Amino acid sequence: MDEDCCVTQLIDANGNFNVEGLDNFMKKVKFINSGLSYAIVAIMGPQSSGKSTLLNHLFHTNFREMDAYKGRIQTTKGIWIAKCVGIQPFTIAMDLEGTDGRERGQDDTTFEKQSALFALSVSDIVLINMWCHDIGREHAANRPLLKTVFQVMMRLFSPRKTTLMFVIRDKTKTPLELLEPVLREDIQKIWVEVPKPQAHKNTPLSDFFNVEITALSSYEEKEENFKEEVAQLRQRFFHSISPGGLAGDRSGVVPASGFSFSAQQIWKVIKENKDLDLPAHKIMVATVRCEEIGNEKLSRLISDEGWLELEYAVQAGPVLGFGEKLSSVLEMYFSEYDMETIYYDEGVRNAKRQQLVSKALQFVHPAYTTMLGHLHYNALESFKTRLEQALHKGEGFAASVCTCTHSCMLEFDHECAEAAIRQANWDASEVRDKLRRDIDAHASSVCSAKLSEIIAIYEKQLTLALNEPVESLLEAGRRDTWASIRKLLKRETEAVVSDFSKTIAGFELKQTTVDSMVQKLRDYAINLVRKKAREDAGKVLIRMKDRFSTVFKQDNDSMPRVWTGKEDIRAITKDARSASLRLLSVLAAIRLSENPDKIENVLFSSLMDGAVAVPSSQDRSIKASRDPLASSTWEEVSPTDTLITPVQCKSLWRQFKAETEYIVTQAISAQEAHRKSNNWLPPPWAILAMIVLGFNEFMLLLRNPLYLMVLFILLLLSKALWVQMDIPREFQNSTLAGLLSISSRLLPTVMNLLRRLAEEAQGHPTPEAPRPPYSSAFQSFRNQTPQPNPVSNSIPESSVSSDISFSDSGVDYSSPNLIHRRTTNIQEELS
Repeated sequence: MDEDCCVTQLIDANGNFNVEGLDNFMKKVKFINSGLSYAIVAIMGPQSSGKSTLLNHLFHTNFREMDAYKGRIQTTKGIWIAKCVGIQPFTIAMDLEGTDGRERGQDDTTFEKQSALFALSVSDIVLINMWCHDIGREHAANRPLLKTVFQVMMRLFSPRKTTLMFVIRDKTKTPLELLEPVLREDIQKIWVEVPKPQAHKNTPLSDFFNVEITALSSYEEKEENFKEEVAQLRQRFFHSISPGGLAGDRSGVVPASGFSFSAQQIWKVIKENKDLDLPAHKIMVATVRCEEIGNEKLSRLISDEGWLELEYAVQAGPVLGFGEKLSSVLEMYFSEYDMETIYYDEGVRNAKRQQLVSKALQFVHPAYTTMLGHLHYNALESFKTRLEQALHKGEGFAASVCTCTHSCMLEFDHECAEAAIRQANWDASEVRDKLRRDIDAHASSVCSAKLSEIIAIYEKQLTLALNEPVESLLEAGRRDTWASIRKLLKRETEAVVSDFSKTIAGFELKQTTVDSMVQKLRDYAINLVRKKAREDAGKVLIRMKDRFSTVFKQDNDSMPRVWTGKEDIRAITKDARSASLRLLSVLAAIRLSENPDKIENVLFSSLMDGAVAVPSSQDRSIKASRDPLASSTWEEVSPTDTLITPVQCKSLWRQFKAETEYIVTQAISAQEAHRKSNNWLPPPWAILAMIVLGFNEFMLLLRNPLYLMVLFILLLLSKALWVQMDIPREFQNSTLAGLLSISSRLLPTVMNLLRRLAEEAQGHPTPEAPRPPYSSAFQSFRNQTPQPNPVSNSIPESSVSSDISFSDSGVDYSSPNLIHRRTTNIQEELS
């Protein structure tokens, strides 16, 4: 219960206001977030009349109650507040110190009046606790209390309508219907007797108070009935500030966030004025009436149909004649206020009029701000559209921006003047400045975008102009390669820079900005060449082997070489290596400056003169100091321009020689095979030996005709086999290959010849059967045997590494495992 209601002493018995306690109370119960949706319920009455007990049962609070066993003494001192538990809206209960207490004495009634005035100033509902047996008595305890309430009500700063609920305690058998008229008559009599200001001389009680009367049973004697009746009474406090509620017609409500300050100021004024001498009657009436009239005019303005239509329209978009329409609505209500307050005090009237004007202008200012926002948006969009159209027409960027900005700002100023309100001196310069900043920002953004597009176009143009030509020049690898690249780079860059400068002339940029952009284009072109050079340097070994293969395999007329045995393979190999080494020297460094270097001379002197041969351990220590390739940099070449270091060149050359050695070996083998194929007969000495040693056998054949006939038949059969099997062609490759081929085809060929002879003898000749294909074993052997081919002249070429392979006339080669496959397309005529 303590956590829920948070009982706090607001004002102590000495009249000290507990500011810190009130602030903590508001934060703890989150009262500060309630806005206007809250109610204040205070209770006053004689001392020890059960006020705290009633509040605790009615609102589930935890105010301190009197202990009857300790005697009837003062329990509540000062003013206490607590949150009402379970009541909607947010409700605060205020427990006042009892009146007519012996502790303060009969003459000290100042605090009673002050606390009553404070309660009426801040409360929406005031419970007046009174005994049932006092009703109808002239000098009962309730009469001084009512007089106090009515007197202080006349002295409030601005009287507010308050609900007075008289709670009759310890009701008797007399019905409430009979008690209520008597009580109301007493209340009316007291109201009439109370001195009132002249303005309220004939004002009825109902203008200041809503009087409610209820009765409760005795708490001590009929506790159960008391609790039931309190529970029924509790229901009346739900939605108390809603129309029809106990405080449904209240006015002048202070927002919850300002309650603490308001309560402090009210108590301060009450405390300082002990005799409760409030402002003069005339000023008070003027203040109250002018404020009421001003509030009424403001309320009518808020619900005015013309204003609502204008507010709704401005939310959707700009309204034509907004300023004139709104000025007319405001002027109508300001004029009505002047007419209705003409007889009141001029100072108060003018002050309240200023408040009304201030509140009204503050109320309509969001619509005015929204209108300016629409004008700002439309002006900015108009600028964007006009600028885009001007650029599409081909006008200069800077001139277009200047023209569009001037026209849009003029239109904005004119529309702002039309939206201005006569009663307000509002300045639209902030919105105008923001519009100008937004226009400048958009122009800058468009400028950056356009320049980026232009730069991208010219960078693409440079890429197309340099990429392929530079790659072609680097691939050619001539001595003047870099000179040609420099000439190409300068020509294309100057052409692009010239066109670029003409294109951006309309932007009217600063010269420093133009120079910076031009330099970026030049740097882009240079970096493009550098990037291409580095890419080609990474493939230098492939290019070197391609160059070697081209020079080695083709003659000066770009025709394939046929290795007939007359070619100088050593000289051809040297020329091919020189061409490859020149390509390496070209790709060893970037030479965009015209400074000469000695890279080519160093490479040829070190590599082509045999300096790359692996030296012995003794020679290595002697020659290390004078080896020009034992370095990571080139003389007269900066490290940033170095693509392949001298050490890497030496390593690449060794790998290149190792991987191209096979091509040379194949060429030598092809020459040897060609010589053997052209000289298949035995040597002359062997023929002479056969004549001398075989003379007796030859004579034996001549003397015996049968032998001669058999020999003749064998010769015919051998000739047929010779022609049928094309023996010379089989031995062109090698002796072993020829023997294997003949052995695999001999039996089928003989059987074929015999079958043909038998068929011819019977008179049924048949067409010659096609030759059987080479056997798989022979084909496998031939695929692994180097063979010269005068038709395709295919010589295998090694790849750069195990991850790179290429094909030249059907040859695949991988250098790490020294595995190669050769496919030779041999065309033969089948007879």
